[in-house]
Amino acid sequence: MYYDNTNVKNARKLRREMTPWERKLWYCYLSKHKDTRFYRQKPIGNYIVDFYCPRAALVIELDGGGHYEPEQKAKDTQRTQILEQEGLRIVRFSNRDIDTNFRGVCAVIDQVISEQSLAPSLRELAREQCD
Repeated sequence: MYYDNTNVKNARKLRREMTPWERKLWYCYLSKHKDTRFYRQKPIGNYIVDFYCPRAALVIELDGGGHYEPEQKAKDTQRTQILEQEGLRIVRFSNRDIDTNFRGVCAVIDQVISEQSLAPSLRELAREQCD
């Protein structure tokens, strides 16, 4: 995956200035997640994603109100497509989801990690059986 060094300084700034919803997800859940490492404000390609789990090739994005404006929705769609072309799975939650259904958000993340973590081993097994 392409890595743009120019994003590093901005990513550090974003880590220091996380939104309340990003803080809650990070400090109450992701940073304490057992057996799975997450990165916050991770530069990937030309983007900085909110959270990234390399083991599951998972990107977690939290969307505030501005993400529902037509122009921003179009940018988010394009960004998602580009990241998915790199083999990443993108999961988006709204800030409202964090406020009203935090446990549900965590359950979805756990489910996706489980699915994504199994996917490579199943592909390898299929390859072995077909060879």
